[in-house]
Amino acid sequence: MGSGFPPHGGNLTQEAKRLGIRSDQLLDASASLVPFQPPRVMRAALRRAIAGTALRDYPDRSQIALRQAIADWHGVDDACVLPGNGAAELFTWAARDAAAHGLSGLPQPGFADYRRALSCWDAGVCSLPLPLDWAGSGPEAFPTPLDLESRVGTLWLTNPHNPTGQLWSRSSLECLLDRYPLVICDEAFLPLVPGGERQSLLPLVATHPNLVVIRSLTKLLAVAGLRLGYAVAAADRVQRWQRWRDPWPVNGLALAAGQAVIADRVGLSRWTRRVETWVADEGAWLQQQLMQLSEITPMPSSTNFFLIRSDASLVKLRERVARRGVLLRDCRSFEGLGERWLRIGLQNRRGNRRILRALAAELS
Repeated sequence: MGSGFPPHGGNLTQEAKRLGIRSDQLLDASASLVPFQPPRVMRAALRRAIAGTALRDYPDRSQIALRQAIADWHGVDDACVLPGNGAAELFTWAARDAAAHGLSGLPQPGFADYRRALSCWDAGVCSLPLPLDWAGSGPEAFPTPLDLESRVGTLWLTNPHNPTGQLWSRSSLECLLDRYPLVICDEAFLPLVPGGERQSLLPLVATHPNLVVIRSLTKLLAVAGLRLGYAVAAADRVQRWQRWRDPWPVNGLALAAGQAVIADRVGLSRWTRRVETWVADEGAWLQQQLMQLSEITPMPSSTNFFLIRSDASLVKLRERVARRGVLLRDCRSFEGLGERWLRIGLQNRRGNRRILRALAAELS
């Protein structure tokens, strides 16, 4: 990871302070979040939990109700589900397992948090370069063989890939499960992708004990502040992670809100369709508009973020756009990208127009 560059987007408070403006004057397109209020049933569950005893009482250490709701949603055994304090916490325990298998292979460019998690256990890392040219938004075949290092014991995947937005086909990923002792697949953004569930590896967990699938409810439900994700893996692995972690990793409000929204299957399906429609419509519209601008090229993406690239450094452009009140993601923390890349988190139409105005003013 590039030294000194934030490994995540969403640094709204720090950026506002640096720019000398209020945080509510900034449009944060550096984070990839759904631009809607969280589902009504979730907000109602939070109000009930606050009015009840969720703040006073210790939360359920076993997360029984939430685990069962997630298991029913995906049609898996509840013993194979582990809710977490966001996906980030679960990456830490995945990394501990990965460290026991030797070298971890990380397709690059890739999400910096995997390296953070692996560094907790002094695990070895091998970079596996991905091609930086792609024509479509997928699903497409994962570009194998990447692994020229036969010593790699754990392969870390994201689908759709972060930060490129490429959607990998399930068939091209399934064949990798026989090549590595452990495969960790981060599907944080997959529920946002139109038709994305058809490419999920979740149905393969039951027959592949070396597979871990990690998901985040942050992205789908617009609840980054709540911190809620989950892993689906073999029951013995889930039990091991449960022994390793803190006694109460998921707070009572997150448990109540998560269980309520997932148990409301009709409402969750309606919400997911709304999100998928937004990704399809706004993503296509914004990309088409960006193609009219000079000096930058928007890359295809299947999800709610996409990269733009240039033949020259975009660092100064990002700063000038920020001073116009729009934050874009600095890509220098993604190994294999650098100064010629920026990432845009999709907004609603009003926000997308604001991004375009800021970019057009600085590129003209």
